[in-house]
Amino acid sequence: MAGARMVYGRALERLFGVLAPVPADRIVALDDTGTVDLGGGRRLDSHYSPGHAKHHVGLVDSDTGNLYVGDAAGVYLPATGDVRPATPPPDFDMETALASVRKFAALRPSRLMFSHYGPVVQVGETLDRSAEEITVWVEETRQARAAGLDLDHAVAMVRDRTRDRYAAASPDADPALADRFERVSSARGNVEGIMHWLDKTEQATDA
Repeated sequence: MAGARMVYGRALERLFGVLAPVPADRIVALDDTGTVDLGGGRRLDSHYSPGHAKHHVGLVDSDTGNLYVGDAAGVYLPATGDVRPATPPPDFDMETALASVRKFAALRPSRLMFSHYGPVVQVGETLDRSAEEITVWVEETRQARAAGLDLDHAVAMVRDRTRDRYAAASPDADPALADRFERVSSARGNVEGIMHWLDKTEQATDA
């Protein structure tokens, strides 16, 4: 919740509510892969998938083959088919995020279940787009950073250069769609997360 509040600020509770703590005796620790028994022969197979966030897992439903991707594959807008990355601070890491998307593809799920918003049956095409969007946003943010732009100006530049990638942002689109897209996967949050990652990786390289 603290990490999410860094991104959404005062809007967090209005947008998503508040998570109540899980009783300690109901918590099951899993490794990179694991299984949660749902009873009746049904299970969720867990696959560690960091990059968007270090605690992230993807869950495959044994009954349906559906893969619950959370935010690791970005944000999907069913009205337009747009996919936009979710790269907020503090945990975003490009290479790890792309590896998680590749892991999802290797699982060959029947559908992708996006937290925002699923389901999606075009699995391979959508995961390819997810990886492409992450790469494009990192490239654009890297250029803004190299130009010495501060966060506000970098956000404006990246938003302008990526606008044409999304049907929801077209002049003919319903403004409510663009607003919804921006609330869940804001350009500012995405650029800030990428900037944070670039700062860390560049400092490590310089060291």
